[in-house]
Parts: sequence; structure tokens; C-alpha cells
Amino acid sequence: MTIIDGSLPKRTPELVDWGSLSLITSLIITSKGLELSGVFGRLAPRLVGMSNHSEKRLFLLLLPVITFSSAIIMNDTAMLVFIPLVVALSELSGLDKTKAVTLSAISANVGSALTPIGNPQNIIIWRHYELGFLTFTVDMFPFVLLWLVVLLFFVVFSTDETISVESLPPLALRRDLLLVSVFLLGLNVYLGETGRHELSIAITLILFLLLERDVLLSFDWALVLTFAFIFIDFNELSYLLSKASLSLPTGGVKLLIASATLSQLISNVPATVVFLGSKPEWLPLAVGVNAGGTGFIVGSLANLIAVRIGRVRLRDFHRYSVPYFIVALVVSIVIILLGV
Repeated sequence: MTIIDGSLPKRTPELVDWGSLSLITSLIITSKGLELSGVFGRLAPRLVGMSNHSEKRLFLLLLPVITFSSAIIMNDTAMLVFIPLVVALSELSGLDKTKAVTLSAISANVGSALTPIGNPQNIIIWRHYELGFLTFTVDMFPFVLLWLVVLLFFVVFSTDETISVESLPPLALRRDLLLVSVFLLGLNVYLGETGRHELSIAITLILFLLLERDVLLSFDWALVLTFAFIFIDFNELSYLLSKASLSLPTGGVKLLIASATLSQLISNVPATVVFLGSKPEWLPLAVGVNAGGTGFIVGSLANLIAVRIGRVRLRDFHRYSVPYFIVALVVSIVIILLGV
């Protein structure tokens, strides 16, 4: 680096985090394969049949399924899979669509926080700190468990409407696509842990190109461009903040609150990239940005997908999401203070 006329040192930054982008793309494509296999859609009629015409019971059955699925297939993909189902159920049964869409988005954000592959911000943190898959999951588990408990309490203490669901058309299960997708999911996790991120995208593209081209044809490639733009823009912002000597919290409750708050303004993926420039503790950062995805709609791309597909008004969405975010944030602060 050189200094010209007393200005800041010149640098040649890596404009795009190609490793994270490769791994995220691989996992999103694999998630699309799981979606098209029909495995999650096959759960819908069974859940409806078990609800006994109770809205509350249907939520208590559906939300944990979305939560668990999001930890595996990413929250954005979970919304693409489940929100059309939620909308269809609302139209068939009179289920409160706004409530169902919002709670589904919250449960997707909650579940995705559990694993390193659940959402893009977790993938970035996982790679940056070179954490083990199990280490990340175990440390996030207490937070995710309590966030889910809070969500289910919201359901339990809400009104219980009677629903009457007509028969739903059966969905075919494509077992070959399911097997390929499950194999690639495990392989991409392994390649992510061993640092071979570019290899993950190469193998994923080749396998689907040879065996299941429908996955690549139906994949939303604009989503990858969106993530690339985010990485470019906010890596630069993080650099400028550090050069301007603006100190960001690097640990504990302050980091948790700051990262959750910033996520409300610029979304949790850019917020993660901004804070990484200050080299913070990974756990409060991960907790903050994941909790931040459950508040305002801008906090997470999954929220935007849910609202767009469900055609829910922002005011109605925030009527459920903001109170949940406040409670979840307080619970997270208590856990950090107790050092659990």
C-alpha cells in the first residue's frame, strides 16, 4: 500500500466474497431441488387432517415444520415453499392470511438461525470465523429454542378460530430429485466446513445439469445477483467506517442490540458484513442479526418474499412481527447476560 498526499492508504479490496457467494448459491440451488421434489408439500394435507378444524392447532403443527425446514433449506426457500401453501389454506378454510403469513415468516427466520446453512448471514459468519457445523448449531440452540417457545406462546394465547378445510389436491413426490438434493446438501455442508466453497458450486451445477435440469431452469438467478451486490456495497462501507475510526460494539449485549437494530434499517445480511469489519465476537453478532430478521419487513429477505407472495399489507405484517421482535430481543439479552 502507498500513501498519496497524506490521504488514506490505497488498497485493492476483494469486491466480492466469492467463497461465501459460491456456497450460498450452491445451497439455494439445492434447496430449490428439495422444493421441487415435493417432499414439503406432501406434509400439508397431513397437517390439515391433524388440525381438527382448529386454527390454533394448525399453527402449532405448521410453524414447527417451517422452523425445522428452514434450518435445512434456508429461510428464503422455505418462504417460497410454504407461503403459497399458507395462502391456499387461507382461501380454502378462512384461515387468517395476514396472521398465517407473518407467523410463517417469523418461524422461518427463527429456524434458519439454528444452523450455519440456514441463511446467508450464518453462512458468512460460519466461513469468516471458521467454525465447526456442530459448534455453531449447539451455541445457537438455546436462543432458537426460546425464540420458538415465544412464537408458540403467541399462538397459544391468540384467539382460536374454527376452520373448515376442503380436500387438497395430492402432490407427487419425485424421489430421484429428493435423493440428489439430500446428497448435495450433505456434500455442500462438508465442502463448506473444509473451505472448498468454489468446488461446491461446480459439483452442484454439474449434477443438476446432468440429472435434473428443471432445478436450474426454475432457479431465481436474480437472487444471486442481489447477494453479490450486497457483498460489494457493504464490504466497502465496513472498510470506510473502520478508516473513519468509528467504533462499533465488538461483544456482549451492546453488539447484540446494535446488530439487531442495524438489521432493521439495512437488512441482516448487510448488517453482518458491516460488523465483521470490527472483528466482533461471533455469537452475539449471530444472535443479533438473526433476531433482527424477525422485526421490520426489511430485516430479512424472507420477510419480503412472504409479503410479496402473500400480498399482506406492511402495517398488518408489523402488527405481529414488531411485538415478537421486542420480546425475542429481550429474551436474547437475558440469555447473554446470564452467560448460558
